[in-house]
Amino acid sequence: MITQPSQNERHTISVLVDNEPGVLARVIGLFSGRGYNIESLTVAETDPDGHVSRITIVTSGTPMIIEQIKNQLGRLVPVHKVVDLTVEGPGVERELALIKVAGAGEKRVEALRIATIFRARVVDSTNESFVFEIVGRTSKLNAFVSLMRPLGLVDVARTGVVAIARGSTAI
Repeated sequence: MITQPSQNERHTISVLVDNEPGVLARVIGLFSGRGYNIESLTVAETDPDGHVSRITIVTSGTPMIIEQIKNQLGRLVPVHKVVDLTVEGPGVERELALIKVAGAGEKRVEALRIATIFRARVVDSTNESFVFEIVGRTSKLNAFVSLMRPLGLVDVARTGVVAIARGSTAI
């Protein structure tokens, strides 16, 4: 019997942790120590009174690797809860990017036309360049960046993915 190797899957994992020094270093150490890749990482305090923060991690791996990651995260001392938003059902994922495009003439007009289609906002403009702000799924941002490349893409700054489960309950 020939077994097929398991395919890598992209997962968004939300981790509620105590907001204290060293927590992020422990989470990152777990990934680096085992050779797991982090595609995106965001952290923000979600409950100032309870001193709780949410770490949103986008990672890829086989189903077995993803399970290992979730189990090992759950065993870290400052972790309250680990939720795989990819398997929990529909969630909301967004990323923000600032994209600088330099150009003149037709390229400048084309960059503005594409920005309108993608609902990107101009947040800075000079005679030589634009800075666009765009929010959406990672795939939308990737597509926008790809279209801006031939039009004079200069720089890209991205926030990383933030995500939350849909519905009336918190994770």
